[in-house]
Amino acid sequence: MNAMTSSDPQNSPMVQVRGLRKSFILHTQGGIEIPALHDIDLEVPRGECLVLSGPSGAGKSSLLRCLYGNYAPSAGSIRIRHLDKPTEIVSAEPRLVLDIRRRTLGFVSQFLRAIPRVPALELVMEPLLSHAVERAEAKRRACAMLTRLNIPERLWHLAPATFSGGEQQRINIARAMIFDYPILLLDEPTASLDPENRAAVVALIVEARERGAAMIGIFHDRETRDAVATRVLAMDHRKEAA
Repeated sequence: MNAMTSSDPQNSPMVQVRGLRKSFILHTQGGIEIPALHDIDLEVPRGECLVLSGPSGAGKSSLLRCLYGNYAPSAGSIRIRHLDKPTEIVSAEPRLVLDIRRRTLGFVSQFLRAIPRVPALELVMEPLLSHAVERAEAKRRACAMLTRLNIPERLWHLAPATFSGGEQQRINIARAMIFDYPILLLDEPTASLDPENRAAVVALIVEARERGAAMIGIFHDRETRDAVATRVLAMDHRKEAA
């Protein structure tokens, strides 16, 4: 299973995966091994959006979590171009993984991990403040992003733990998209959004792609997938391993 791109040095990959495998061991059930990924090869250069396609259980979310460093692969290599240098994330020290996440690798999820009592506006500003953007400018940009994602101004100074699911989802998207990460991982960012808000998120993703971000994403809505994808990788480890 692979999704390879041109070897043109001007189009060098931002993400390069070779021979990636992942299995889960169920120690409480006699050590049963559950395969999730089988020999994944892929490359994603700047300005491309590779969409992962396949049935539930095909390993799409597991692949994103391996790329982000949440899951340790059973075998294989993951190289992320960090500070213009290919960096092996599988064997990287935790401090380096955190730096890659802060500077290079953004993750857009459908779920918000809200910090209790921190207002939505502050949550969205935080990625910019961590990159030394002046507070006034960070606030201006955060307000613009919240407006664009149709978050009512009356909610900006409230903690989003009490928001609706769709509102929390859009806060999470705002946090990830407000900073120009060179690489973005997109795990069903438009799930459960109404058409108006889905269109707003799609526009942000297309803009990120056009500025040169390399993206890998999961979209179960065909219309959204067609709007953002430059390539599709069909996944189903069950067939690969058969």
